[in-house]
Formats: sequence, structure tokens, C-alpha cells
Amino acid sequence: MMYGRKGYQLVKDFASGEKGLLKPFNSKLFDETIEECEQNHGLIQSLITKMQQEGLDVQNNRNADHYGALVHHLSLTRNKRCLMAYVHNRAEIVRDLAWRVGLVLLELPPDIQEKLTALEKDYFKNHSKAIKSYMGKLGIELNVDMVPPKDPYIKIRVVGDIDQGIMMSDKTTNFTRHSMHFLKRTDAEPYIARNQLTYPPCLIGGKI
Repeated sequence: MMYGRKGYQLVKDFASGEKGLLKPFNSKLFDETIEECEQNHGLIQSLITKMQQEGLDVQNNRNADHYGALVHHLSLTRNKRCLMAYVHNRAEIVRDLAWRVGLVLLELPPDIQEKLTALEKDYFKNHSKAIKSYMGKLGIELNVDMVPPKDPYIKIRVVGDIDQGIMMSDKTTNFTRHSMHFLKRTDAEPYIARNQLTYPPCLIGGKI
């Protein structure tokens, strides 16, 4: 058996996805990695018990059992690091979603929501709550452009399905597909992030 392979496969699975985008949580491989950790731990304890029963100094003995326990210890450590790396990197993407897409979980695109575990959804909600609380104390919207735009309004085109009669900060707007509007950047950006609105081609170097 090649110990440490499950953790490697888990990290490889994450790395195979497009940068900055989530893949569905690989519960099967995650659980298999934890199971392998438990196997390593059990074998370490078994080998240490064997050496103790033989009256050997566990700290200084250098027989086959010692090196066997060492191999299992290194495998256990490697798998634990892979598990933490997998969870940590997914958490970074979840935090980034709050800044790029929006602070309300139900406003995330359905295809993103279905890729989050229950714990990741709770993490998103708690992170968003902390951001809102901090911005409320400062009185500043931190999740908009850091560089002030020349014009607070931008021209956008509707490309996705949006409920009609959306209340913006200064007016009510009906978004029919392919219609074009002038909106405040702060109103439009959440919809742009969710690929429901886009800039017209003329604004990105093309022609309408």
C-alpha cells in the first residue's frame, strides 16, 4: 500500500480546477484521506506497543519496527497537511466570493451554492456578517472599487435572467434580456459579478 497517496490525490483534485473557482467538495476522497490517517495512527500505536512489550527503548531503538512507525508518522503528517491545505484553499475562495459577488448567500449563483458544503455556507455567512459589521462601524463600503471611478454611472447590458422591478439605490429598473441601462456602479457590480449584467462591447474595445 502506498501511504500518503490519498492526501496527494485530494490536493491534486483541487489544483485541477480553474483558479479562483470552486469544484464540488470531494467528500469521498476527503473521507478516504481521514480513514488513511486513522490507519496510520493505529499502526503507529501497534508498533510502539510491540517494542514496549519486547522491553525495547522506544526513543532510542532503531530496529524495523522503529522505522515502520516513522514511515506511518510521516504519512499521517503528510495527509493531515493535505487535508488542511484542501480546506484552507477552499475557504480562501469562499471569502473571495463575499468580496467579489456579494455578501448574501442566497444571491450567489445556484451553481456556486451547490458546490458549498453546509460548513462552508456557515463560514460564508459568518465572514459576510463580520464584513458588514466592520463596514457599518467605519461607514465605508469596502467591497467596491478602491479607485474612485470618473463617473458613478456605467452603461450595462442585461445578459442573464433577473427579476423584474429591481429597486436600485435611486430608482426602480426593469431588466429585460438584452436591454441596456445606465446604473450606478455600486448597484450594477453585484449583477456583473454574477454574470447577469455585462459591459456593452463598445466599452471593452468592440462594437455593438
